[in-house]
Amino acid sequence: MKKIKTLVPLSAACVLMVFSNSFLTTASAETPSTAENPATTPATRNPWLDQHERTLRNVKAHPDAKLVFIGDSITQNWNSRGKDVWKERYSGLPAISLGVSGDKTENILWRLQHGELDGLDPALIVIMAGTNNIHRDTAEQIAEGIEAIVNEVLARCPDSQIVLMGIFPRGPNPRAPERPKIIEVNAIISELAADPQVEFLDIRDSLVDENGNMDRELFPDYLHPLAPGYVIWADALNPYLEKALSAPEGTEG
Repeated sequence: MKKIKTLVPLSAACVLMVFSNSFLTTASAETPSTAENPATTPATRNPWLDQHERTLRNVKAHPDAKLVFIGDSITQNWNSRGKDVWKERYSGLPAISLGVSGDKTENILWRLQHGELDGLDPALIVIMAGTNNIHRDTAEQIAEGIEAIVNEVLARCPDSQIVLMGIFPRGPNPRAPERPKIIEVNAIISELAADPQVEFLDIRDSLVDENGNMDRELFPDYLHPLAPGYVIWADALNPYLEKALSAPEGTEG
């Protein structure tokens, strides 16, 4: 069968080409699936570079750290609200906290790529990230950002065991708008525990009552725990820490 050739006048073809290109450009710009994920794009924050420099000095001062926490303000608050728990549980290891208040996943990723794990070979690394992305990003984007952090840590500390924390609940009760997305993110990132170097730990049920309500005596702002919350966290981590510290050097799992 002969192919039928359709001749289009040159001017009409040009119009169609211009329209088609314009439509494709607009469509691609508006398609969420092709847009860059901000949660996985390493980024700095102003004016926190001074804090990053202080963290680098702390890392260099503790090359023998056996336990490292990576995260945002909840992790940073080990140095304030959780300091007595830290002193009791971790001062003899030694351990260091790489938490920075306000950090989103992309900020943590940038810090890790700029020296905050350099020279370290800890037995256990605890990661909790993503709560500061909740109001901007989709659950899938946040999970991708957390996965990028985990992959960065695995690449830089190949002999370390990782405990990936589920994002802590926030908001006074289950009707809080953040709760469903947090649950969704945690469900996605729990699958990262398929890697034998990664274990997923969600302590949500220990931080809320039987109805899912948060106690203001424990979380005054329904987000950041006081000292008793750090006791709960440390107790939950203890089996993983003991396992990591008892493992022969250079082994996984």
